[in-house]
Amino acid sequence: MSDIQQEIARLSEEINRHNYYYYMLDDPKISDYDFDQLLQKLIDLERQYPEYVRPDSPTQRVGGAVTKQFASAAHIYPMLSLGNTYSEGDLLEFDTRVRGLLNGPVEYVCELKYDGVAISLIYEHGVLVRAVTRGDGTRGDVVTANVKTIGSVPLSLTGDYPDLLEARGEIIMPYDSFNTLNADREEIGEQPFANPRNAASGSLKLQNSADVAKRGLSFKLYYALGENLPENNHFARLRKLHEWGFRFPDVMEKVTDLSGVMDFIRVWDEKRKELPYPIDGIVIKVNDFAQQQQVGSTAKSPRWAIAYKFKAERVSTPLLSVDFQVGRTGIITPVANLKPVSLAGTVVKRATLNNRDFIRDMDIREGDCLFVEKGGEIIPKIVGVDVERRQPDAVPVHFVTVCPVCGTPLQQNEGEAGVFCPNELHCAPQIRGKLEHFIARKAMNIDSLGEGKIEVLYAQGLVSNAADLYDLTYDRLFGLEKVMEDENGKTKTLSFKEKTTINILKGLEQSKSVPFERVLYALGIRFVGEVTAKKLARRFKTIDAIANATKEELVEVEDVGERVAESIIQYFNNTENLEMVMRLKAAGLRFEMGEESRAASDRLAGMSIIVSGVFSVPRDEIKLIIEQNGGKNVSSISKNTTYVLAGDKMGPEKRKKAEALGIPIISEEEFMEMLGER
Repeated sequence: MSDIQQEIARLSEEINRHNYYYYMLDDPKISDYDFDQLLQKLIDLERQYPEYVRPDSPTQRVGGAVTKQFASAAHIYPMLSLGNTYSEGDLLEFDTRVRGLLNGPVEYVCELKYDGVAISLIYEHGVLVRAVTRGDGTRGDVVTANVKTIGSVPLSLTGDYPDLLEARGEIIMPYDSFNTLNADREEIGEQPFANPRNAASGSLKLQNSADVAKRGLSFKLYYALGENLPENNHFARLRKLHEWGFRFPDVMEKVTDLSGVMDFIRVWDEKRKELPYPIDGIVIKVNDFAQQQQVGSTAKSPRWAIAYKFKAERVSTPLLSVDFQVGRTGIITPVANLKPVSLAGTVVKRATLNNRDFIRDMDIREGDCLFVEKGGEIIPKIVGVDVERRQPDAVPVHFVTVCPVCGTPLQQNEGEAGVFCPNELHCAPQIRGKLEHFIARKAMNIDSLGEGKIEVLYAQGLVSNAADLYDLTYDRLFGLEKVMEDENGKTKTLSFKEKTTINILKGLEQSKSVPFERVLYALGIRFVGEVTAKKLARRFKTIDAIANATKEELVEVEDVGERVAESIIQYFNNTENLEMVMRLKAAGLRFEMGEESRAASDRLAGMSIIVSGVFSVPRDEIKLIIEQNGGKNVSSISKNTTYVLAGDKMGPEKRKKAEALGIPIISEEEFMEMLGER
């Protein structure tokens, strides 16, 4: 085998491996830019040496493999992939080729390249009958039930629509939904998604469409196909689809030359930071359909369109050391301490290394220079190793085998990436984490305590579990003091003076009126988040009933699978946990459903309400009232939202969106009148 053949084989295998990580596991190991560079290198070699093209070459594929979790269906028209470029020179070449083939004027349409999951929506006689992912370009996964939960996808069309229509677009997850989802996952000890695209892809693969409905996904239209469709150009046809019930793209512009294309790119390379959802480039399409046909397509991609992808800002900086942090649930998270470097307007000093597998797959070694990106990500992330700057004697980063705090041998459950310390009751960071979780706003809401004060109380030996908090007295608290140091080396003194002490005791006393479902959530049972705690409380009514429930009884509760059930059983089988619960009971905390937590009426049954702004009572109370009267709290506005309940300082963007969709905006007073309370 020649050197060229070997290089082609190596590139093919590497790209196929990364395709597997990306499409099958939703766990990309390299950035889009690096992947595109690998693919382009292979394309160039195969062009130069066509005799060496392998039948399994990734250049012969349109997309990734089809998953086995869903039924598959053939696409009516192949879902081709767009050619990508990061080069203005390639755009010039594209423009020259198109104009040469057309031998006349051409009009381009510039659009945002949404960073999500491509989807094909099939409408028969105006009704959505099938939603199919790209898959391998000829067949994809049927995810109709999941897609129907997305508010921006019309279930039926209006007007003079055709008998058969295929609408194509991107399923995306807006930043607000992404942040909420990751916060919820972290609360129950699950690994957060790396980016909104992975979150959108993972959401479409959920087995329960009710879970998909909670994810806040959105559909962005970008093309339409069918026989005898109206209009002779792309821009006008999408306008027509808008008349039939689809949302017209947020940003779309017609230009007549390459300079107009470049102006559009430059504007949105900067303005993309203002968008509420992720994009990773700009798509340029020939507008006229007859000209599209004339320019034609290859087996893999249309010649009449190209995607210009934005480069994520990337820097290389040395790895100084690795810290191994212990979370509330015992999960060990490696964190890279980096030589401070400026990136996208902030100074980056630290970035997560995720888990043991990440370090191994990246082949990260001590003293390596690491590539860090922000791009469309919310936080900086490690995307690779600058191997050219690696020292020849560099040794791999060693992942700890015992807890870095308590010394307990670490464990790993089958099927989970996380390595954890099982010493949950006697490991200091787990204890502090559980205490901080217990006092959090969505749990016991003891805002007079906080992370710093908890640290002082723990260091003084005054608290080691939640029950100890209720044994605190004025004499024990008054006069406590500790010098604290932040990550920048600045110090401050935390003192428990009279006012602080009184406020802590007052907050603890007030927490005794917190409803049962929040007390249950506050216990910090692994995998039992806020929503699950609420459902368990409503099903079993008391803590004793939950503690004595069988696995079969627990899994009957919505959202409680075997893993959650086993975690609950394990929690209550621990004598120290039972003792703590008994002490909390004796302290006066509520461990059974009260009348106020039960349904008050069905006046809001079937209504989806979003709460925004400041009210005369805490917003959580407003949300509780909605639930007690049969309504549903939602986090994002869609055409399916019944009302927006607006308080003072309501977000202007939410108001604008509600008005655009025609969603009624009601005041707190009007809301109370609906309930017959004013």
